[in-house]
Amino acid sequence: MCSFIRTLLFLASWLCLPPAMSQNSVVVSGVVADKQGNPLPFVTVSVEHTTTGTYTDERGIYSLRVHPGEMTLVVSAVGYKTLKRSSVIRQNETQDFVLEEDAILLKSVEVYGKSQTQKMRESALALNALDVKPVINSLNSLNDLVSRSTGINVREEGGVGSDFDLSINGLSGNSVRYFLDGVPLDSKGSGVTLANLPVNIIDRVEIYKGVVPASLGTDALGGAVNIVTKTEQRNYLDASYSIASYHTHRADLNAQLTERHTGLIVRPTIGVNYSKNDYRMKDVQMRDETGDNFVYGNPKRFHDAYFSLLAQIEAGVKNRSWADELFLSASYSKTDKELQTGSVQTKVYGAAERNAESWNLSARYRKRNLFVKGMDLNLALSQTFDHSVTLDTAYRKYYWDGDYIVSQRNEIRGSERSIRHYKRPLTIVRANMDYHLNSRHGFNLNYQANRTGNNRYDDLDRTFAPSNDAVTKHILGLTYSQSLFDERMQNVFFVKDYVNHTDIRQTDQSSVTGSDKVQGSVTKNHVGYGAGMRYKFLEPMAVKVSYERSVRLPIARELLGNGTTVYANVALEPEKSHNANLTLFGTYRPAAGHTLSYEASGFLRYVDNYIQTSIIEKEGMLQYVNAPAVHIKGGEGEVRYDWDNRLQVTANVSCQDARDQQEYKEDGKPSATYQNRVPNRPWLYGSAGANYTFRHLLLPGSRLTIGCSFQWVHWYFLTWEAYGNRDTKARIPSQHVCNADVVYSWGNGRYNLALECNNFLDETVYDNYKLQKPGRTFVTKFRLFIN
Repeated sequence: MCSFIRTLLFLASWLCLPPAMSQNSVVVSGVVADKQGNPLPFVTVSVEHTTTGTYTDERGIYSLRVHPGEMTLVVSAVGYKTLKRSSVIRQNETQDFVLEEDAILLKSVEVYGKSQTQKMRESALALNALDVKPVINSLNSLNDLVSRSTGINVREEGGVGSDFDLSINGLSGNSVRYFLDGVPLDSKGSGVTLANLPVNIIDRVEIYKGVVPASLGTDALGGAVNIVTKTEQRNYLDASYSIASYHTHRADLNAQLTERHTGLIVRPTIGVNYSKNDYRMKDVQMRDETGDNFVYGNPKRFHDAYFSLLAQIEAGVKNRSWADELFLSASYSKTDKELQTGSVQTKVYGAAERNAESWNLSARYRKRNLFVKGMDLNLALSQTFDHSVTLDTAYRKYYWDGDYIVSQRNEIRGSERSIRHYKRPLTIVRANMDYHLNSRHGFNLNYQANRTGNNRYDDLDRTFAPSNDAVTKHILGLTYSQSLFDERMQNVFFVKDYVNHTDIRQTDQSSVTGSDKVQGSVTKNHVGYGAGMRYKFLEPMAVKVSYERSVRLPIARELLGNGTTVYANVALEPEKSHNANLTLFGTYRPAAGHTLSYEASGFLRYVDNYIQTSIIEKEGMLQYVNAPAVHIKGGEGEVRYDWDNRLQVTANVSCQDARDQQEYKEDGKPSATYQNRVPNRPWLYGSAGANYTFRHLLLPGSRLTIGCSFQWVHWYFLTWEAYGNRDTKARIPSQHVCNADVVYSWGNGRYNLALECNNFLDETVYDNYKLQKPGRTFVTKFRLFIN
């Protein structure tokens, strides 16, 4: 720890150095507006006689990296006269432009530019690329955005702050890895998730399906979610506050300040979430007023409050001769969660809590053209100190009416009073070398090390045996990429090497956790590989195909439990899978201002040693176990329509068929669940949405957007089809959820007010293990953006 801090302090001393006189590149940035001062989005800003260029965002802001010297900037947009400006640029500077309308040009020419998200969608690998900017004013949680995309299903156990499970093409939970700018999201602490990450810091979300690029340095089996944060060239303040039903409050603040003399950039970020989550449960068993009889009623949740805090300060410099970027950051996260239920809603808690706090120190370094032109280096170092505590000290049995009876054991584990501590320090080292041999060929070498400790002890439970376990992963990936036939074909080939080292010391509950089978240090090695290809035929048709022989190493939560609702299983084996995707996609523009995009995909996932959750219903506990094999096949499709950046309509549907492949049990007898669909997993679902924008309504430079969305999930069984009577067995019913929102922005995007109603039909909505989610919810959000 001391050596790590000394390293950060040494790097920090560089931050006060003045800018170097010799720089590889500089940044020109500014705002493009019309004569009325309205910012113009999607304007092309380029350097004349070069391929260097960019587009303005929805606020008219552009940022362009150029080589120092004399140049001519060309600014052009549909319906406006092209503007050229020559100057000598030696250092970072701001240049604003005002464009004049050209009605004749508007009638005769229409130019289409591709955003970064569109370029990602057209890459060789199967992925969803979600742009956060168009929905930032109404978005409260990334889960809301991700769950509406093709092939993705997010299942939450309750309201704000509840655990959730994200599924990508049928593989979910820990088969999916999460990243923040290419670094595991776990580095911010165990309590930081898609649900509470401040949305103001996010530019876009990349969701890789089945085939994950080696550059992410992960062992994901089902896919990966990479959250890309915003990079602004100007100083800004982005703050928002929302209030919602069930005593819910959210506040986010994100800013950037650049010190002119030294070039030091400081970026503070704060995100706060609180909810009492006191929504009504529908038709649950509870005691009547006398306490002698059981009846069915609609009581409010009474022990489900949630609080989270993420605070981060980042400081660094850019565009030095020795570094294109060097940033140091320190963050603190805290979550306090009252526990209302176990893994099933019939297991009611009234006093148990789970609290966690984390500290993180990290550094990242980037250098372009390191030794030769085209060779880029990215380094990241992170140390996290994570401490979670589960309080389970009440000898009580609670009911949904909020009352209880005295029992002889605690609520969660049914044993002695417990204050269980888990200290899980996390160390992450990432090194990425990218080399562009030329415009057609490139190589990427990525190394990532990840070590998670597990120091566990209990303040009260005398039967609990403390231990200090550790899980270490080393992942090395090599990628070769091609761009051929004038970029009509893109190919990517990669190989990954996985090294997994476990050091298991726990011995308690060996019959449940398997600790009697695995003790001490064990190191295993695995190899994976894959490829992807994309080819563009005549517009509007293109095809891409990808494959990966993937390996997923069990994570700490699966191996070591979570101290509350998940038992350890230290004998878990890694998952291995053959993943394949085939996608047909394209964009069709039948007339000026009209854009129609489509995408249709098929996929296969053949998984060995499939890790799935096993429910111990009597105790309300879970445990991760290996199933010999599961085969998943399915298809999905999406259609997107846009008219003049005013009307947007989207619709998607996903179908996936996951089947058990264990034909015989361990005793040699036939398995009743052979070829059964995997239970408690949605297999058919879809969503649709539409919004329309009115411009300059009431105030100049204003925008009024009215939108609605619909999500549907087909019913599915809670347990295996082969067990019990098919007509009477437990099932999660079909769900139909309708949402609506109105967003008004004025002051050219400075002031934004959103009104939203989720589940406005007040449907009873279930997700994990038939745990009810909130009913009708109202949300009001105000966002202030100053640039």
